[in-house]
Amino acid sequence: MTAADHLASAVRYAANPHDWPVAPRFNPMDRWYHRIAVAPDHEAWLLTWLPGQGTDLHDHGGSSGAFTVLSGSLTEDTVVAGAPARITARELGEGAGRRFGPRHIHRITNRSSRPAISVHVYGPALTTMTRYRIGSGGLEVATVEMAGAQW
Repeated sequence: MTAADHLASAVRYAANPHDWPVAPRFNPMDRWYHRIAVAPDHEAWLLTWLPGQGTDLHDHGGSSGAFTVLSGSLTEDTVVAGAPARITARELGEGAGRRFGPRHIHRITNRSSRPAISVHVYGPALTTMTRYRIGSGGLEVATVEMAGAQW
């Protein structure tokens, strides 16, 4: 499956909420997420974001993917290669989507005043995620998390 197919898949899953095994929920402590589909070549996740909730900088362990915003808006901060490491921001409103390749490093945050819901598709299915921080020497690995153990 190509990165272009991931966005089409995310849009398709988003358009069919009656097929989701769960309804979206909001957690006041952290963003909520639930895997809503798994196939041999990809998996799909439903995420909710209250204002101020987000991720830290991370990759997807070599998986490509895409996400689409069903409601609200999300801001994606992407790492721009180079020294020192730089961050660029892009706001994605309702109906917007984003494709990314296997080496993409980003963080997503709900910087708006409204809750947000998004659908994310990864292919192949996630096995690891590396979390990063920006230190004095540039981008540094903070942790590596394993599927099934940390999420």
